[in-house]
Amino acid sequence: MEPAQKLRIANPDAARLNGDALQAMGARRLADAKRLLQEGLALDSSYAPLWLNLAAIQRAENDFGGALASVEAALKLDPLAFPALLMRGALLDAQGLRGQAAVAYSIALIRLPPLEQLDEGMRRAVERAQAVSTAVGAELGAHLDGTIRREIGSGSAAPVRRMNHFLDHLSGRRRPVWPQPTSFFYPGLAALEFYDRERFPWFEMVEQSTDAIRDELLAVLRAEEAGAGELEPYMQRGDDEPVQQFAELNKNLKWSAYHFAFEGRLYHEHRRACPKTAAMLDQVPFPTLQNRSPAALFSILKPHTHIPPHNGAGNVRLLCHLPLILPPGCGIRVGNSVREWRMGEAFVFDDTIEHEAWNDSDEVRAVLIFDIWHPDLTLEERDFIARSLVSVDSFMTDGSTP
Repeated sequence: MEPAQKLRIANPDAARLNGDALQAMGARRLADAKRLLQEGLALDSSYAPLWLNLAAIQRAENDFGGALASVEAALKLDPLAFPALLMRGALLDAQGLRGQAAVAYSIALIRLPPLEQLDEGMRRAVERAQAVSTAVGAELGAHLDGTIRREIGSGSAAPVRRMNHFLDHLSGRRRPVWPQPTSFFYPGLAALEFYDRERFPWFEMVEQSTDAIRDELLAVLRAEEAGAGELEPYMQRGDDEPVQQFAELNKNLKWSAYHFAFEGRLYHEHRRACPKTAAMLDQVPFPTLQNRSPAALFSILKPHTHIPPHNGAGNVRLLCHLPLILPPGCGIRVGNSVREWRMGEAFVFDDTIEHEAWNDSDEVRAVLIFDIWHPDLTLEERDFIARSLVSVDSFMTDGSTP
């Protein structure tokens, strides 16, 4: 283990001179402030505030070269200092070097602190940084569209799609996304927003079952209307559990579920009530994880309801959606990718990537959802994961191993 870095204490005389320089700058006595800063640097050239304040004065004197050199000196002392990173972009911007400024601004914005921590001048500088980065990104995107993208064209093949996504990342149209599971993470698995259907040879079987499954769903909905249904709120957090963005949907039938399996437990009565749905589900590669999977349900979203952005529990399984009732105005976003469902077409996505869904129509939207093993996992790994999670649960419950 590396030794902890010692807290550096500035030369007190240098710190005093920096304070005096700030007062002189406030009174617009820039020559005096500059002299004081230079005296401070002669005493302690490793005190970054001296360099940043000197850069501000040099900028006011239109000495952009000197100001950049001072900012770089400050960044050598603290490479992640947001004010110095932002000032570097502003100095390039002031010289009309928009491309270089956009790169510098984008590096600075990664380190952006909460806006409430910034003074008014710094907030205006941040707004300028964001505006320049957006504008230059759009110009770069148009340039790439007219050159490289024209060469590769468009299409659904995975290599072409990846190349187009790469161009979008270069221009800032897309942001990097990665799995952020809320419970557990298995390393080395592909993390894709939506997966190519060629990876799932059973898709055709699922899609051919659409009409039969929809008929069973409609019977469930008719029973619900007659007062004999068994729909339940999808979100059922306890009073002592955080609900965060799901407060509106918690214990609310605006987003309801008819479960066939939940947290590893099969709903046998629902399976008997929907035998064709159950028969289809028995043919897909369900994960078997004690107290976690499989999961399968009719997911029913009432009109004008939004499921807010969230992440799934673990990346060892993926979610499959099959649309059953699909009014216009319904969609789903996974990471950067937004799509609408299409009747008769299933798709698979990684729900540990931030995702959300909405129904902006005046009608109910219904989808069959079920989880499957991640296709990158071997049979040995599936067994290993299942046994590992059983061991975790046993330990967390009573401190012992099975």
